[in-house]
Amino acid sequence: MKFLALKVNHFQGVLLPFRMKLNSYQKIALTTVFATLFLILVGGVVRSTGSGMGCPDWPKCFGSWIPPTSVEQLPEGYQKMFVEKRIKKNEKIAGYLESLGFSEVAYEIKNDPDIKREEEFNATKTWIEYLNRLVGAVIGVLVFLTFLSSLKYWKTDRSIPALSFFAVFLTGFQGWLGSIVVSTNLLPGMITVHMILAMVIVNLLLYGTFKATQDYVRVEIDESLRNKLWNIGLVILILSTIQMILGTQVREEVDLIKNVSSGTVPPRSTWIESLGKIFEIHRTFSWLLVISGAYLGYLLWKEEITGQLKK
Repeated sequence: MKFLALKVNHFQGVLLPFRMKLNSYQKIALTTVFATLFLILVGGVVRSTGSGMGCPDWPKCFGSWIPPTSVEQLPEGYQKMFVEKRIKKNEKIAGYLESLGFSEVAYEIKNDPDIKREEEFNATKTWIEYLNRLVGAVIGVLVFLTFLSSLKYWKTDRSIPALSFFAVFLTGFQGWLGSIVVSTNLLPGMITVHMILAMVIVNLLLYGTFKATQDYVRVEIDESLRNKLWNIGLVILILSTIQMILGTQVREEVDLIKNVSSGTVPPRSTWIESLGKIFEIHRTFSWLLVISGAYLGYLLWKEEITGQLKK
């Protein structure tokens, strides 16, 4: 077993020995974290290329597990057929939501005209969305494997398997939510929830990994510095979450501008000025993140922390 001794300024305390070799749970959990971040990146590609409705149904794509490569492989009247299936599914979803007391959301799903819009087949967009789903399926398996490997901690720290199980539950819910996103034809608000849930899953896995490493590494620092790091870290987390929500809202506004009822899409050069206050808030809000991050860097530099903690 290898150990690495790391030094920390005497005022802040010491960093106890750190075991370099990760166990199976830590390896799988970290792999799943990076894979989930990659999926978020792929989701961004799906969104930016307008491929969200590349597959008009879920979990299959155009009724098949392997999507078509040309429109000739699709049945005649396929657009109308998939719209009718989507409407029937949305009626069921709206009924469930109404029974749970979400009448306004149910009304939006029932009356959103975009749900009835027919989607033309585009091979490139179809395969971009299909690959997105494949990556999501792989991550679902990784999350489940993370949970299985976490069971070794059941006797020593039950919070680790509990966090991993919650990640499995949320991943299943995320898959179901993805089907709703497709069924409602990218209904505004749904994509924001979808994105936030992905980040919650990432943070659950990260925290579980952190809990599993507490026996190997522990940082002892001055209480005042610990409080400062905690506070600025919390501020950055909150600001990042708000900025992410604002970003998805900006993107949804762009979609509304593109999908005008008149059928005449305004010039791309006019889109930003048409976004209104939401884009201005999003753009200005980013400076709070920059300032907060710069302050964290300054704080770490000023305290002359060395070794792994500073990195």
